[in-house]
Amino acid sequence: MKRFELKFLSLAFLAVFGLYSCTNLEIEETDSFISEGFQGLEDPQSALDQLYNQVGGQLGDQANTYALTSVTTDEQLVPTRGADWGDNGRWRKLHQHEWGFEETDILTPFDQWNSNQLLASQILDERSAAPSGVGAQAHFLRAWSMYMILDLYGQVPYRDTQLSSSTVPEVLIGADAVNFILADLDEAISGLPAISAGSGEQNRAGKAAARLLKAKVLLNRSVFESQLAEPRSFNAADMQEVVNLVDAIAADGYALQSGYFEIFEPSPDTETIWFIDSGNTGNRIFNGLHYRSTGLGGGGWNGFSTLAEFYDLFEGDPNQNRYASDLESAQIDGQEERRGGVPNIGVPFTNRPGSSDDNGGFEDGSNVGNGFLVGQQYDLDGTPLEDRQGNPLEFSRGFVDGNGAPSLINNSERTGIRVMKYNPRNGGGFANHVMVMRYADAHLMKAEAILRGASGGDATALVNELRTIRNATPLGSVSESDMLDERGRELYCEWWRRNDMIRFGQYTRQWEFKSDTETGNAARNLFPIPLPQLLANPTLVQNPGYEQKHSV
Repeated sequence: MKRFELKFLSLAFLAVFGLYSCTNLEIEETDSFISEGFQGLEDPQSALDQLYNQVGGQLGDQANTYALTSVTTDEQLVPTRGADWGDNGRWRKLHQHEWGFEETDILTPFDQWNSNQLLASQILDERSAAPSGVGAQAHFLRAWSMYMILDLYGQVPYRDTQLSSSTVPEVLIGADAVNFILADLDEAISGLPAISAGSGEQNRAGKAAARLLKAKVLLNRSVFESQLAEPRSFNAADMQEVVNLVDAIAADGYALQSGYFEIFEPSPDTETIWFIDSGNTGNRIFNGLHYRSTGLGGGGWNGFSTLAEFYDLFEGDPNQNRYASDLESAQIDGQEERRGGVPNIGVPFTNRPGSSDDNGGFEDGSNVGNGFLVGQQYDLDGTPLEDRQGNPLEFSRGFVDGNGAPSLINNSERTGIRVMKYNPRNGGGFANHVMVMRYADAHLMKAEAILRGASGGDATALVNELRTIRNATPLGSVSESDMLDERGRELYCEWWRRNDMIRFGQYTRQWEFKSDTETGNAARNLFPIPLPQLLANPTLVQNPGYEQKHSV
């Protein structure tokens, strides 16, 4: 396969660099450049495998795209504990909405997703002569990559691989970008296989994945086409098509499944539509656990946590979240299933697939709870754990400094409720099975579309169908606010919180530790276009609200 190489468009750009001498504007190898004399790929199947590996690595990361979709919301934050997780304020700035132009978590995803869509375009170039199945997969992954760029940055540079390498890529925005993505998805739906639910083959996209993404695009069309304008308006035909697409997904056997945390295990189920198997779950497991939470993987990294206000969206005692004993016992604090619980002892070893027995008859990692971990944590044998200073390892609701004042710096090892959707009990924490798409998301999108005017059922009944399966109390009615909350409860830490909050007009609201000066700032609905990309592609225009922030 031919490689695309860095080439400056003209010497004029070199002069421009001098104007930004106070900023690192090194141009990386990105979508703006393509190898001279590209004549197609020799092995499009290998290129597709490479593309899936790239996407898997990017989605398995705890930084970059995941950080932008989760840490910038009310569902995740990363306090500084002593010297740990300081990183020059990297994580705090995201949560507080005080990011600038040099944040690696903003620069890197722009390069990654644009690089992905270029490789997909190269696979789709007629000179590559890709088999139809490979082409359908490339259409899907190009649509996915362009969707991510549009969602995060509002502008999608697109290079026609038939044009000269010196041609500046055109930039798709609004309706043009949406229509391009939808056209790719129609090609994908036509050419992808109908992968049956529960087959275990969902590590590659099938028709259901393309349909879910198309429904996602239609549900968010008003956001993408209006950019920063609020309130949103929703086209009736789009909402009806969302319902039709979800019904088509269900026709392939996809359905809600009981046993919430079992959905995130590697075993097949009826909910999983697309998972990645080239990125391990370790980042999702260890980034929030304390150093002494488990012996697996050398212990946790003690960073990522959630806000008490997000935790309080769930039913149950606000101050404790316990199982009666081990992970397989009943919940005893009135919590709904999705909130999980903390066990006070490990699970006895039973030779269950994916488990191991290296700890005195208990399954490795089974002392770590599910869902939201708050209060005292325990070792496998039931011994109360301590932090490294000898204090009881009790995860608290709040984030305070050494003086007890609310703060994101100078926190102890114990502050913050931790999140655990992928339990280390399953595959030792490194099972290559990170969820990207599942049916519950589609089910709730259908309910939302009906709430916004489509026919095909009752929104409240659909939400309550899900809540009943999750052992949560049915709702008497469902408002927009209820729908956003339900999506938060069902899909926490699965990519969608930022996207949902923007669509419902809640991303700019206040939450704990968000900067007062940034509350209500609609410019934060998009991230800034990285400055090197503005230099490399003059067709890009800096997003509103950031234009004056890059001066020397």
